[in-house]
Amino acid sequence: MNRRPGQRAPRPSTGPGPAVRLKVSLLLPPVLTAAAVLAAGPAAVAADGAPTVKLPVMNAVLADDAECTGRSTAKATALPWEHQSLELPRAARISQGAGVKVGVVDTGVSAQAPTLAGRVEAIGDGGEDCVGHGTFVASLIAAAPAEGIAFQGVAPRATIVAARATTPHGTPSPSAVAAGIRAAVDAGARVIEVSAAFDTKSSALRDAVSHAAKHDALIVAAAVPDPPKNALGNDTPVPRDYWPAAYPGVLSVLDLDVQGVRKDEALLPVQADLAAPGDGVVGVGPRGGGHFVGSGASMAAGYTAGAAALVRSAFPGMSAQQVARRLISTAYPDYVPRLDAYAAVASVADGGTKEAGATTGAHDQAVRMPDHSQRERATRTAVLVAAAGLALVLLVGWAAVAVPRARARGWRPPRH
Repeated sequence: MNRRPGQRAPRPSTGPGPAVRLKVSLLLPPVLTAAAVLAAGPAAVAADGAPTVKLPVMNAVLADDAECTGRSTAKATALPWEHQSLELPRAARISQGAGVKVGVVDTGVSAQAPTLAGRVEAIGDGGEDCVGHGTFVASLIAAAPAEGIAFQGVAPRATIVAARATTPHGTPSPSAVAAGIRAAVDAGARVIEVSAAFDTKSSALRDAVSHAAKHDALIVAAAVPDPPKNALGNDTPVPRDYWPAAYPGVLSVLDLDVQGVRKDEALLPVQADLAAPGDGVVGVGPRGGGHFVGSGASMAAGYTAGAAALVRSAFPGMSAQQVARRLISTAYPDYVPRLDAYAAVASVADGGTKEAGATTGAHDQAVRMPDHSQRERATRTAVLVAAAGLALVLLVGWAAVAVPRARARGWRPPRH
């Protein structure tokens, strides 16, 4: 269902950060617009976008000869902008994800990370994380509060089920991701975050998605791959499918920056279910108590998986598809609906019930991305409509002036 901005009044701001929005043209199909490119070096982040403390960047993949990601000595003490965007402080008063297991299928999740200690159930070598990306995503989902630090996970009382689906240095494969999904499901995960996005289908991935559906586990996946380090693009990419996000029943998520936009050269899926903070967001590393900054759709998937954990904790009777429907239906309306974690747990369910009997799931309300041919057709249509409108206005204006003058001179229309 394509929902446009303006269908409901903007919610009140809870802080100084700007309202998150996708910019939409009035005449052309909505197009995801430009944002500043996050540099590969240290980045500064804050709740209102103003520089505070410089944080090292968390990478998704390391070079084969690179050392494992070390400790960060920097700490982000201010409330991150993404927490304000999702209204996490208000959501925490209602649900914190207690009793829900969330699978993280990524580079692993370090059991040494202080804010995740004691809440990581590792599958095989899933408790080891050389890269740190999986630990970072897990912290967005479930990091516990720390004294003097405003950052914490969306669902700080949830448990992380860690499944490594990459090489030690972070390169994923469809078969490893499929195995990670299955293992997380079998370990009792009711929500499963998948960071990888592949440009080809895989029977193993398809079967793993079916396995999750049969066990009522909701898969939340990055709608597009994370941008490679130092990536620069000059052309707007054509939307295409990425898997497992494109499979029916998977909740696919796009990333937004602090301004609520995406770079012109950012990869686009054919369709997406939700958009969430994912560009320049704060998280923890695999060792120590310092913070990093990361970007990519996998970060947005992490925040959405955390919100799904809040819903599954607050409404334990909901099925996975009902949770997906609730996240989409309570999202802030935009071309791609924007995740609202607070509304997801605070809104009254349809009919005053806990979504009983609802069957609509992920992708049933997914939004299809515009392609270049659509834009060209829309441009031609807009020009023709504008020209016809202008001609009509001129004709009416001419008639309003000419007809009275003609009548004043004695002119009458001919009689037949």
